[in-house]
Amino acid sequence: MTDGPLIVQSDKTLLLEIDHELAEDARKEIAPFAELERAPEHIHTYRLTPLGLWNARAAGHDAEGVIDTLLRYSRYAVPHALLVDIADTMEKYGRLRLVDDPVNGLVMVSNDLSILEEVLRSKRTAGMFGDRIDDLTIAVHPSERGHLKQALLKIGWPAEDLAGYVDGEAHDIDLAEDGWTLRDYQRQAAEGFWHGGSGVVVLPCGAGKTIVGAAAMSMAKATTLILVTSTVSARQWRDELIRRTSLTDDEIGEYSGARKDVRPVTIATYQVLTSRRKGVYPHLDLFDTRDWGLIIYDEVHLLPAPVFRFTADLQARRRLGLTATLVREDGNETEVFSLIGPKRYDAPWREIEAQGWIAPADCVEVRVSMPDSDRLAYATAEQQDRYRLAATAKEKVPVVKRLLAKHQGEPTLVIGQYLDQLADLAEELQCPVITGETKLKERQSLYDQFRHGDLPVLIVSKVANFSIDLPDASVAIQVSGSFGSRQEEAQRLGRILRPKSDGRTAHFYTIVVRDTVDAEFAANRQRFLAEQGYPYRILDAEDLDS
Repeated sequence: MTDGPLIVQSDKTLLLEIDHELAEDARKEIAPFAELERAPEHIHTYRLTPLGLWNARAAGHDAEGVIDTLLRYSRYAVPHALLVDIADTMEKYGRLRLVDDPVNGLVMVSNDLSILEEVLRSKRTAGMFGDRIDDLTIAVHPSERGHLKQALLKIGWPAEDLAGYVDGEAHDIDLAEDGWTLRDYQRQAAEGFWHGGSGVVVLPCGAGKTIVGAAAMSMAKATTLILVTSTVSARQWRDELIRRTSLTDDEIGEYSGARKDVRPVTIATYQVLTSRRKGVYPHLDLFDTRDWGLIIYDEVHLLPAPVFRFTADLQARRRLGLTATLVREDGNETEVFSLIGPKRYDAPWREIEAQGWIAPADCVEVRVSMPDSDRLAYATAEQQDRYRLAATAKEKVPVVKRLLAKHQGEPTLVIGQYLDQLADLAEELQCPVITGETKLKERQSLYDQFRHGDLPVLIVSKVANFSIDLPDASVAIQVSGSFGSRQEEAQRLGRILRPKSDGRTAHFYTIVVRDTVDAEFAANRQRFLAEQGYPYRILDAEDLDS
């Protein structure tokens, strides 16, 4: 027993005392296998889950290391039953293996007959197997490789996929390290992915995820399909690839609402791939148009269901998922794990900040109060209407104005969820607003003006959540968001984390109405950032000027 910062409980929760001198060391060491649940001021609550432990196992951590971490940092004796459970759970990963047999093709191998029999008798795996080869080996239909991994995860026996990948159509791609070089963590991320063959790389916004993708492409040296969130993002990927690799403009195609151009490197939007006509997805054929050697999923935490389903059939292709956070509010992290692959690299945000690659950030929650008349309307409203009433409260407008005055001259983004709220703000502040309705040409023109300093304040809807490169933005004011979405909070903070030439701190403000569902959702949104070491200061709107 030590005076450690961690209390380990038999219900699989870990309580971390934030003010303890070893809290930061403990947080770093438990992060690969424990998920943050709650993050109030002094005690943060983490939970051990099977998926978290399997991700850690796939990343090279073993049960012995996890148990050692808990024993070293725990203040009290760690429940013995929990230690046994951790060892048993982590041992489950890899008891079933998918391998490519030179005679029988794709097979599943087990080191335990009883596990194999259990799996074969499960209703979830019915129809996925071929002939029994021997007691511990059974043939698998190649088309079922992805579906089988999903099914095995659901019944608690995640398979380790060692069946390898097709090389795809060769295409020479080299990094053009001219005046720049890969950062250590970018190289480690790319190598971690390549060694694993498929999987997810988690890096903060602004830390150069695109360059990790480019490095993976230079390793694969094959035709590549890149899936992105928007046409703006597609153009940014193309520009970055031309700048950082040997690829030319002629070798890169764009497959979006505006263009349908298939080249050796093709960048497609999720939106066009998931558009339906008469109940079918005509554009999903893009996956079959070439013998792709690598498929890159940008912002993989947003992967739409039709792409998930198609990815199940692409298990012989190398797949790289890129994201700032693997958090999915629908709980489909398991789908990412089984179909894209396990987490191969995860860089703590504050660690990269300490190295100077992203800007330090000050996160502040500013609380405002509703007047009594609006409080009454809120109290009597239907449950589904309450969030909108609180999130769009007019009391937020003067706070936005005071924050803009406080940071006058600094490039500032005002971000919100509701278009009418943003339109009102645009009128009040005499600033342009970008929404999903804004034409691509106008959108890019406004972004360029902002980048060049001609436009100090820009109002943006949730289109700015993803893959928007605005390196000079140093202040973000969030007036409303997508309910309790943790990944959205991470994306929005990421808009201002690019390192500043003068080394200044970035400022992230969230304006929240106290004693409403707006405040409850805000607390949930902050959880991921708290895990990354970004505590929120809470200020009353009246104290802003003090």
